Amino acid sequence: MPANEPVLFIEYPPCSTCKKAKRWLDEHGIAHIDRHIVEDNPRAEEIASWQQASGLPLRRFFNTSGMKYRELGVKAQLDAGMSDEDARALLASNGMLVKRPVVVTGDTVLVGFREKEWEAALL
Repeated sequence: MPANEPVLFIEYPPCSTCKKAKRWLDEHGIAHIDRHIVEDNPRAEEIASWQQASGLPLRRFFNTSGMKYRELGVKAQLDAGMSDEDARALLASNGMLVKRPVVVTGDTVLVGFREKEWEAALL
């Protein structure tokens, strides 16, 4: 990855995992454009594009440990057969439902912070 091309770093600034991930980016000299996941929530079209690029199941984009996820009973909705279109619309309705951080660069999309995965994809 060219060092001069910043990655899109979608975060919730108070999140400890996001802080750790941002520190990792900085320590490895990876330029990033920060985007607040609540103030500038991902749109359904973006989520569809990221899912396709990442090859991940749509469920991996949900913040399953979040209060909003539990409050809305999202797991039960997904288990009941919620369509991908409805799931993307739900993710787009509230940034707190989206697993974070998300890094987007070219065709690479990383969801959540797993250091080994980030090393393989970004270094």
